Formats: sequence, C-alpha cells, structure tokens
Amino acid sequence: MASVPSIQLSDGRRIPQVGLGVLRVESSETGSVVRSALQVGYRHIDTAAGYGNEDGVGQGLLEAGYASGQKRADLWLTTKLKDSEQGYDSALRAFDRQLGLLKSNYVDLYMIHWPTPFDWRADQTWKAFTRLREEGRARSLGVCNFLPEHLERLHAETGEYPVINQIELHPTWQQRKTVAYCREHNIAVEAYSPLARGADLEAGGDLLGRIARSHSVSVAQVILRWHIENGTIIIPKSVHRQRQEENLDLFGFALTADEHALIDGLDGPTRAGHDPLTFTYA
Repeated sequence: MASVPSIQLSDGRRIPQVGLGVLRVESSETGSVVRSALQVGYRHIDTAAGYGNEDGVGQGLLEAGYASGQKRADLWLTTKLKDSEQGYDSALRAFDRQLGLLKSNYVDLYMIHWPTPFDWRADQTWKAFTRLREEGRARSLGVCNFLPEHLERLHAETGEYPVINQIELHPTWQQRKTVAYCREHNIAVEAYSPLARGADLEAGGDLLGRIARSHSVSVAQVILRWHIENGTIIIPKSVHRQRQEENLDLFGFALTADEHALIDGLDGPTRAGHDPLTFTYA
C-alpha cells in the first residue's frame, strides 16, 4: 500500500489523512483493534472520553510500543472532552484523567465534542485548551460538530478558530455550507461516519458498484477515495484487520472527474447521526 498523505493544519502541524476511529468499540476489545491498526500501517488513532474506551486505546498503544519514544512521536493521537466536563477547571481535570487512561504524556489533538449551544461553555473550555497547548500536553486544538454559527461565536469570544472541525460527512450528507465556511477560514475538515455507518454503501442504486467494478475496488474504497480527493481527513472504523487494510488502501486508484461528480450528486437531506443544535454527548 502507498503511504498515507498528511494534511497541513493552520498551526503548521501535519495530520495523517486517514485514521482509525473507535466509536462503539468495547474497551476490552479496543487494545487489540488498535494494535492491529498499527501493524497494518495506521499512524492516526481517534477516540473520545464519551466512547468509554480511552483505557483500551492506551493499553493498545502501550503493548504495541507507541506510548512513548520515537514511535509515539510518529503517531497522531486524538481524543475529545465530554460535554458534561466543558468549562475551565472541569476541562483541565478531565484532561488529566484522560491522559492517564491513554498512557501518554500528550495528545496531538484535543477537541470539544459538541457545541451544546443550549449550554454554551466553549469560551471557557477553550481557555483551558490553550493552557494545555502552552504546556505542550495538547499539541493542536479542535472541535467537533460545530456549525458556522458556532465557529463564529468561538472566534468572537476567543480570537481563534480551531485547526480542525470533525463533522458527520458522507456522500448523502455533505454539509456543503459548513465545509465551505471551514475552507474559507483555514479549518481542516474531518469526516466521521464517512460511510454513513454503512448506509451509503447502497446510495444511488448500483452507481457506486459500477464505479467500484471499473477500478477493481470495493464500494467502501470508492467512497473513501472520494473523501480523500476532496481533501477531507477521514477516520473510518473497523475492528477487522482485513477491513482496516482495505480502508487504508486508497492510493492505488483515482476517480475520474465524471465519477467524482456523480458521487457529489448523491447529496441528500438526511443525516445518519445527531443534530448539533440539540445533542450532547455527556
């Protein structure tokens, strides 16, 4: 497999464009899943306090030798703050706990998980985040699920934009307004649920199947390649080694302009996940 390219962020750091997501992986299984991904070639692991498996991620990193030293320096590790722990002091306490679970001295990216506009504390949370960045314990700072109005408010209150906005993004839910805002303000876009939890494998009838057959790849690879060509960072989840390999093997083919446009045309009005205006991941 070709090496995974990286995306340069507004703070000058570079993140591997493909990572492993571990949402809905039991903590007891996460260590082996992480070890498998590292063996396959992943150098980007994405977890969150809300997933309840940071300890499993940490154990996997420790057992694979990626918790410290040069191997740790070669890894991008992301985690996220629970919404119930937003705020200045609570975020600092939470981060200390999370680092202990992850068995690392720092994370490469620390993120606000949901904007919670009905209980907005992102301004105070961001002050804690900047302290962690100054201490070198959170190298880059990001957010998840922020709409343009939330990014505007965060910038107005803190003077900063996050380096990444991680959002639900896939062919049938493209969030073009949010993506355009992020591009305009040099905020990298990262897609979770890049396959719509598998639902988009059937999008467009046999359209994706025809494209996949023309390149001798899977439908999942076609969708993930579409993300790659859009410059999007992706964190597909898989607990199976063969699927992990497939999700990383995206650089031996390219979509034609017409194929890419056909996938663009699958955009629709229905998300697979939650509404950032109302949801909290406590």
